[in-house]
Amino acid sequence: MGSLHESQTTTGQPPPSPTTGQPPPSPASVNTCPPTVRMPINLQPANSKSKQNSTNKLFGKFRSMFRSFPIIVPSCKMPTMNGNHRTSETIIHGGIRITGTLFGYRKARVNLAFQEDSKCHPFLLLELAIPTGKLLQDMGMGLNRIALECEKHSSNDKTKIVDEPIWTLFCNGKKMGYGVKRDPTDDDLYVIQMLHSVSVAVGELPSDMSDPQDGELSYMRAHFERVIGSKDSETYYMMMPDGNSNGPELSVFFVRV
Repeated sequence: MGSLHESQTTTGQPPPSPTTGQPPPSPASVNTCPPTVRMPINLQPANSKSKQNSTNKLFGKFRSMFRSFPIIVPSCKMPTMNGNHRTSETIIHGGIRITGTLFGYRKARVNLAFQEDSKCHPFLLLELAIPTGKLLQDMGMGLNRIALECEKHSSNDKTKIVDEPIWTLFCNGKKMGYGVKRDPTDDDLYVIQMLHSVSVAVGELPSDMSDPQDGELSYMRAHFERVIGSKDSETYYMMMPDGNSNGPELSVFFVRV
């Protein structure tokens, strides 16, 4: 009997191993929200033509050094100007209306993009040595003025002022570091594409686009009036919506000195 029992045990099918079954799904995987689906980028080419990528290659090493610099965060605000000096979104300086977007992770450097309209590629994209959250916070307190300065060229130089690669950055008269022009990345274009139907707004993009270290991806979009003073100066004035004279205001000055 003992040998028969032993033979039946060795010749029968072994019981299934409990470790071979599929593990139950974890609660985290069941409740995870699906990531934001990226739509194809279909922005139209900008009419304003910029220089070839040789400029970016020439200053590539400088930009790498620039990104390693610490961000200076002094107070960057001015008292709010009283009065209805800009109560409607109309041209008041004889310039051209364009679209401007500030965007970036709240703890990282802010990006500033200008477009001929919201459906076009940006003709100018700058990375500024100011944290995005800090600039948006200060803009909520009153008028802010950003000045970008570079050296003046010889009279024979035909470089457009918006094609300058490097700028010294000032915010309300305080030196903040540098501003660097760069080509938009796919991530930059995706943000601009997401906001193509937005004319005036401040907010944050979906949470799955946030960065664990740098925080939420914030943005502010508005219309700007572009005023070309000369070949050595341009100014961009934020245009306030109708009836909103107490909203955030921003002026950006480009000047060769």
